[in-house]
Formats: sequence, C-alpha cells, structure tokens
Amino acid sequence: MNQPVDHTRRAFLGLRSQPPTHAIRPPWSDDASLSAHCTGCGACITACPERILRLDTGGLPEVDFTAGACTLCGGCAESCAVPVFDRTRSPAWPVKAFVSDRCLPKRGILCESCRDVCLDDAIGFARAAGRAPIPVISLDDCTGCGACQSVCPARAITVTNGLSHG
Repeated sequence: MNQPVDHTRRAFLGLRSQPPTHAIRPPWSDDASLSAHCTGCGACITACPERILRLDTGGLPEVDFTAGACTLCGGCAESCAVPVFDRTRSPAWPVKAFVSDRCLPKRGILCESCRDVCLDDAIGFARAAGRAPIPVISLDDCTGCGACQSVCPARAITVTNGLSHG
C-alpha cells in the first residue's frame, strides 16, 4: 500500500513531523508541543543551569542525564518564547528511574551511590542476610530528575517513560 505524500513545510525542509518517542523531553513539554511549536532556537538549552539539555538530530531539545540531573528549576520553560512548555502540568514529566540487572548490588557488590544523591528520598535499599542491599525505587517519590543515573558507576539506572522501560 502506498503511503500518502506529506506536503507540509516540515516534510519539505526535512524536519520530522513527529520526533522519536524514546527521547526524554524537557520538563513541562512533550513531543506533541515540541513538534507543533518548537523553533529549535536553543534558548532552553542556554537557560539550563545544569547543562543537561541538547538538541537532538531533529533540532528539538532533549535531556541528557549522563551530563547530570534536572533540578526542575524552570529555566528552560521561562526562556521559551513559544507555547512549548505547560508549567501547570503536574508532574512535570512522565519519567521515572529504573534499575537494570547491571546494578552492582544485584551482582553482590556493595554500592549505594544512587541513594546518596537522591534528594527526594525515592531510593531505599532492601536488606537481606548474606547479600548486598538491593536498591528499590519508590515510583511515587521519584521525580525523574536523573541524579541517580548520572552517578551510577555501572550505568545500571536509566530514567525513562514509566510505561516504556524494559
């Protein structure tokens, strides 16, 4: 079956009409608002004091948690001249932290670096005799800030949409 030809300006200019859904977008924004309104000016990137925002290959802002954590300061939203951000959205974004099997305690090695940086006290450790305490993330308390991901020595923590983690 033939696909209809997209004659929009975005298609003509080679821009995506819908960005990839795996990207973590800045707080108070989403793929739909970015696709509809973002000009790719980079004001949000410049305004981010944590320097965790960058432009993706489609010219839209995404979060890079390997660079650090989001403090949810709102600088990105305040800097934007177009209606990309909705500061009334609560929670700010649908992302949460998840721990994979690469986690050092899951492999018998003592490590609690993720808990040490979690300002929301969303990470606890389940203790049991004869094994290293295993991290347990309270999804109700996790703000998805990414602090735990950026410090994990095993790269076992990822911040992702809670519905799509694997």
